[in-house]
Amino acid sequence: MKIKILCVGKIKENSLTNLIEEYLKRLSKYTNVEVIELKEVNLKSLSEKDILNALVLEGKNILNCIKKEDYVISLCVEGKAIDSLTFANRIGELRGSGKDIIFVIGSSYGLSEEVKCRSDLKLSFSKMTFPHQLMRLILLEQIYRSFKIINRETYHK
Repeated sequence: MKIKILCVGKIKENSLTNLIEEYLKRLSKYTNVEVIELKEVNLKSLSEKDILNALVLEGKNILNCIKKEDYVISLCVEGKAIDSLTFANRIGELRGSGKDIIFVIGSSYGLSEEVKCRSDLKLSFSKMTFPHQLMRLILLEQIYRSFKIINRETYHK
């Protein structure tokens, strides 16, 4: 099993980059995690049409990185909210399936309907809105927490 995190956009803050690298280093003890940054479409305007077109283009780039057999978890506000233990159990189940787990973090405008439809699980971390750069860090922390739970190792709450 491999874990891939498909992210639209790049991290611009060094402090976030350092924390992300720390969690990737911690996770390397348990699994292989690959972060793939995809280009965010620059919008000419904030019209609804331009945003939808950008989401479609970003969605095509995302879907090009996903294989038919992959298990896809998209982070979106309308997704299902679960606790850390349930998340760890899902990771544990998938680990035994032999499928790669693909997490998808969209741009600041979200994800295309095509990507959401391809998702095996739509996951919400909160009803609140977070910057997508920060979501990458939060997701990595929760993946790390999952492996600590799966391996019955202590980790702070």
